[in-house]
Amino acid sequence: MINLKGDERLDYLLAGDLRIIQSPSVFSFSLDAVLLAKFAYVPIQKGNIIDLCSGNGVIPLFLSTRTKGKIIGVEIQERLYDMAVRSIQYNGLENRIQMVHGDIKEMPKQLGYGRFEVVTCNPPYFKTPPEGEINPNEHLAIARHEILCTLEDVIKVSSDLVKQGGKVALVHRPGRLMDIVTLMRQYRLEPKRIQFIYPKQGKEANTLLIEAIKDGSPDLKILPPLVVYHDNNEYTKEIRAILYGES
Repeated sequence: MINLKGDERLDYLLAGDLRIIQSPSVFSFSLDAVLLAKFAYVPIQKGNIIDLCSGNGVIPLFLSTRTKGKIIGVEIQERLYDMAVRSIQYNGLENRIQMVHGDIKEMPKQLGYGRFEVVTCNPPYFKTPPEGEINPNEHLAIARHEILCTLEDVIKVSSDLVKQGGKVALVHRPGRLMDIVTLMRQYRLEPKRIQFIYPKQGKEANTLLIEAIKDGSPDLKILPPLVVYHDNNEYTKEIRAILYGES
């Protein structure tokens, strides 16, 4: 049994045999989160993993299908945190995933510096617009815009949390690539893998996956491009494999 509140619903997590609580009035997970959970390196048997800006817990849930390590998710919005906790309980993963309700900027002090092998984050993509242009829905505004944490906050905190030689993986927009690389190097994170995601063949990339190593040596690999849709708006076989486990 599960206690759904208000307009919440219970959705399938596609390729993972899991369920997640979602609501149309708060920020539901997108393909970006799924791609990051697939892209990020995770230790298979053991290790400490932390996901920042976790929302309703989608990335920790997806990662739990790839690792037996301990996963912590951090979410500042109480409603989303509560949804994540209940989803984790529904899937019987309380012994492997722990949610923390709080500000990511407090996490190094609260959870420990250099404690994690892997840090992941699907952060707010957009700088805060002028007053009046922010979505009136607080949940959506906080998820999309750098209201409660900036890109620099995310990268600094990730560097503080990850062990030397550990990995930090982010999903973002290509337009912020130079900001991301500059900040990563400022905070001792060396970019090692980048993959661009294209909505269709011949279109500009609209999503970026990037992974860095704490105090790593310079050696950047650009992975093959990933295209989401065919011209007929059906998913490509690569995306279908990620979403549904189809070959």
